[in-house]
Amino acid sequence: MTAGRLLVVDDNEMNRDMLSRRLERQGHAVTMAENGRQALEKIRAEPFDLVLLDIMMPELNGYEVLEQLKNDGALRHIPVIMISAVDEIESVVRCIELGAEDYLSKPFSPVLLKARIGASLEKKQLRDQEEAYRLQIEAEKKRADDLLHVILPDSVVEELKATNAVKPRRYERVAVMFCDIVEFTSYCDGREPEEVVAHLQQLVEIFEELAFQHGLEKIKTIGDAFMTTAGLLKPVEHPVLDCVKCGLEMVARAPTLPAHWEVRVGIHVGPVIAGVVGHRQYLFDVWGDTVNTAQRIEAFGLPNAVSVSGGAWKEIASVCRGESRGLVEVKGKGELEIFRVDGFV
Repeated sequence: MTAGRLLVVDDNEMNRDMLSRRLERQGHAVTMAENGRQALEKIRAEPFDLVLLDIMMPELNGYEVLEQLKNDGALRHIPVIMISAVDEIESVVRCIELGAEDYLSKPFSPVLLKARIGASLEKKQLRDQEEAYRLQIEAEKKRADDLLHVILPDSVVEELKATNAVKPRRYERVAVMFCDIVEFTSYCDGREPEEVVAHLQQLVEIFEELAFQHGLEKIKTIGDAFMTTAGLLKPVEHPVLDCVKCGLEMVARAPTLPAHWEVRVGIHVGPVIAGVVGHRQYLFDVWGDTVNTAQRIEAFGLPNAVSVSGGAWKEIASVCRGESRGLVEVKGKGELEIFRVDGFV
């Protein structure tokens, strides 16, 4: 038989002691309470697998104790066997309706008592296992949900969970920013992988925080390049300016880190298409000429500087200082004018 932690509640000391000794001989750990109020205090203070509860008691009778237990969400799972000299069918019905697991009349049969206790403890054990499984499933579900939110933006996660798909969309005025480490390949050649990855992790974490502070949406990292957008998943009034503010801080922070990297930032604004690709490994991404142009502007940019396209410069010229670097031949685009942003007016 399954052993358990039992609470015996009876105002008669002789009955209490006799029942407790019998249960202890069966291998149970037994605690005693001499009235209903004391029983509730003990139940709230320590865990029990089963309560054997007398009905006729001073202060709080068994009905009142049972009702309080079953109305308490933290305690209602504890099974209760009512043991009483009251052998009326109305009393039995009332106890069962209040949530009692079982009912035994005094004087009770020791064999029947043992069987009823064993059955109640087995049911309690099964309920505990089910609750443990439920909590485990909920924890695993939360971990999966948290991971999904790390991989994908919140609004995309909600749509994916609701429809099991994410509808591709076109967005008309999105600022796209790329930030790339200068001479990263040569830096990697002379160092251990652990050192390179540790420094890259530190840089990306700082860039993620800066992007968050400026209301940007991180899209992905591509090798040593960091890609983010403004005005994609939530409308903003000045997407280019938000990117410029973030980009200037990235340029300022990178050299102060242990790796002393220099970075290039490139920004362009225009329409993009966004959606989720992949099935085993989801990836939220953006596509279109705006993305390609932003990446090429970054590639033609100067170290430790923020470069923007002519179209992006028009949106910030009244509030920013900078100068044109002239026309640059960009593959697939022809000649583009690129501006270096130096700061704010």
